[in-house]
Amino acid sequence: MTTTASSPVSVLGLGMMGSALAAALIEAGHPTTVWNRTAARTGPLVAQGAAPAGSVADAVAASPLVIVCLTTYDDVATVLNDADLSGRTLVNLTNGTPDQAREFAARATAGGAAYLDGGIMAVPQMIATDAAYVFYSGDDAAYARHRPTLAALGGTRWTGTDPGLAALWDLSLLTGMYGMVMGMAQAFALSGSAGVPARELAPLLADWTVAMTSGLVPATAEAVDTGHHLTDVSSLAVNRAAFPGLLAAYEGAGVDPSLFAPLGTLLDRAVAEGHGADGLSRLVELLKQT
Repeated sequence: MTTTASSPVSVLGLGMMGSALAAALIEAGHPTTVWNRTAARTGPLVAQGAAPAGSVADAVAASPLVIVCLTTYDDVATVLNDADLSGRTLVNLTNGTPDQAREFAARATAGGAAYLDGGIMAVPQMIATDAAYVFYSGDDAAYARHRPTLAALGGTRWTGTDPGLAALWDLSLLTGMYGMVMGMAQAFALSGSAGVPARELAPLLADWTVAMTSGLVPATAEAVDTGHHLTDVSSLAVNRAAFPGLLAAYEGAGVDPSLFAPLGTLLDRAVAEGHGADGLSRLVELLKQT
């Protein structure tokens, strides 16, 4: 049976993200029960039409679909330790690792629940907008059944029946984001060492990053999938020769080089192993071997 626009749902955990999820469900017309360790946090959502639950057990009993959004998987385990999940679909939108998702899926299934793990690709302010989407993995029948309800949160992207896949996709995208954050931080620190205002560099940095990634990301993906890493653009040997200059510039400007120094080690290894003529895509294979 597929859920409808009026299907009830319970939300456990009312931090910024959990509150945004609950508000989106209320706005979409779902009878929504909410629970939080600090009961006062239910107030704004109750004012919007949510029903407060006095306990985790009450929240779980109130709805066939239970969404959990807490800080860690340990928190989820603690909160649901004594809850009767039989007959429920548990959607865990807590950040974690693929192995944690698989372990918790086994636990939830043993308790009689259908389990979905999710990775939210949005900040709270983006929830329920066209820019937000959530990765899901686990019980495909439960996903099909509750997808109309989950769509209230944003786009729904199925990654497979392995419960760990949503976390894998989530962490892969976050890895790319943190890589850009590291580069941005290093760039602003270097330019700032000469008194260049960050806002002056910002538009050039944004344009350069978009120009590079728009071509580099799909080209690297193609090279990785085909195993064809030879390049006529910028070889690993060329990058290795130029890289010490970056580190020297950081040190000369009094900027900590520790974010970037490991890349030099990887470039050295790539060339030493005979991959000097390859492009940067070869680094993916070297990372897989470590």
